[in-house]
Amino acid sequence: MTALPALGNDDDDETNFIIPDHGYTVDYYRSYGEPVMQVSITGDPEFSRGETADLKVKIANRGVIDGFQRLNVNQKRINDSMEETIALEEMKEEKECTTAKDIEATLQSETKYVEIESTTSVQSVEELETGHTSTLSYTIKIDGDTPAGDYELLLPVTYEYQANVRTVTADVINLGLTDVDYTREYKTKTEILRIPVSIKSEPKFEVTDVSGSLVQGESKVIEVTYKNTRESVAKDSLARIIVMSPLSTEKSIVRLGDVGPGEEKTARFEILADQEAIVKNYGINSEIKYVDEEGETSFSENMKVNVPLEATEKKFSTTGIAIVLIILIALYQIGNAHRKRNQNNENASGDENE
Repeated sequence: MTALPALGNDDDDETNFIIPDHGYTVDYYRSYGEPVMQVSITGDPEFSRGETADLKVKIANRGVIDGFQRLNVNQKRINDSMEETIALEEMKEEKECTTAKDIEATLQSETKYVEIESTTSVQSVEELETGHTSTLSYTIKIDGDTPAGDYELLLPVTYEYQANVRTVTADVINLGLTDVDYTREYKTKTEILRIPVSIKSEPKFEVTDVSGSLVQGESKVIEVTYKNTRESVAKDSLARIIVMSPLSTEKSIVRLGDVGPGEEKTARFEILADQEAIVKNYGINSEIKYVDEEGETSFSENMKVNVPLEATEKKFSTTGIAIVLIILIALYQIGNAHRKRNQNNENASGDENE
């Protein structure tokens, strides 16, 4: 509880720091009421996985005064009529009991899937009268693997409010104070408000299998299996690969149709590798385009399709084969001529011997 002087002068005089105690004040009225803080989200409370969002929070003061109690207090040195006027003036000051001052609101997350940006986690409001609102802005990050469903963020709100007003008596002049009419007692209060948010149910795809391999200078079929690992249907799904040189394809999009939760679909892509392509594993980018449950067109995250490229088999070219045949024919002719010459020589020798 803090007691502060009210309606003092603004001079830098040490008397401003003197707070009259109860011996110099009287309490005519006691009010019953205090601030009541409420909170709500401005805009859509539903977010997507992997989203970084600006969360607008409206904080409202709905405090009400339940009544006043007239205390049995009288000052002897003033007449009843004047005293009643003074008492009613104090009651007017008591009406500020529902005003929240020096508000500090700190957004917190109880789940690992929702992160509060530290630079925006603490917001403050100087004063909020009953019936008024103020908008606070926080930055939240939704994890890409967050399960769909409802979550709660916590918003502890700490503030001060006027708990009581006391009227200063004429005796306060003995303290050297002349411009102080009331002292005010403040209390500090903390309320924990809850903010409901939800994570949108939507498909999520991953590559579960890749079969086939590429060969230098040839066109080969690669089969890619996609799985919907989330809880909602991906309608009219299209699988697409993005290939770059030294790879190419004439048909980069394959229709998968509807893919339900936990369901797998396989797409067949025909990919041509250049003759001079380097032998290694190639990472091909792939994505799924689909229609979500709200009828909106959406895209999956990028997925890598890893495909090995093999060297082409060594084969003789047509020219090489022709050269080999010419050489073989020439060798055959040479050998045949040599045999004929030997045979002729043998026949000639036989004639001489006869």
